[in-house]
Amino acid sequence: MRPSTPPSILYTPAQRARRDATRWTLVQGILAPVQFAVFAVSLVLVLRYLMTGEGYAIATASVVLKTALLYLIMVTGAIWEKVVFGQWLFAPAFFWEDVFSFGVIALHTLYIYGLLAGTMTPQALMVTALLAYAAYVVNAAQFVWKLRMARLQSEVPA
Repeated sequence: MRPSTPPSILYTPAQRARRDATRWTLVQGILAPVQFAVFAVSLVLVLRYLMTGEGYAIATASVVLKTALLYLIMVTGAIWEKVVFGQWLFAPAFFWEDVFSFGVIALHTLYIYGLLAGTMTPQALMVTALLAYAAYVVNAAQFVWKLRMARLQSEVPA
């Protein structure tokens, strides 16, 4: 299923037209910065808890909110991929971003499991959140890079 080489262009003209016409592009464009803002606040809250031992409840709530937004952006992103590329996930243009997204989701889900099942200490939960956040930053950078590539490619005359 893995593409042998990365596609030289992200979108065919038809895919670009579908991308520009679908409301899911706007949804992704709204959710991504909202998720990043929640991440930034949550990161501060998690680090505050780890450094001072205070603010566990608000740090926990922020990680849960960040995780909910991650799940939402993943579902809406899969819909976007289906509309634009004709498949739910792992379209060649976004294969590695999708692969890494599953790692990000797994780490966030591990946090939620540990929280709900009571199998992790508060300290372990917050360290898990930091690991999930580190993976999220890498994944976000992958998508920002693809956005930049798409913009550069759209400037090239067809």
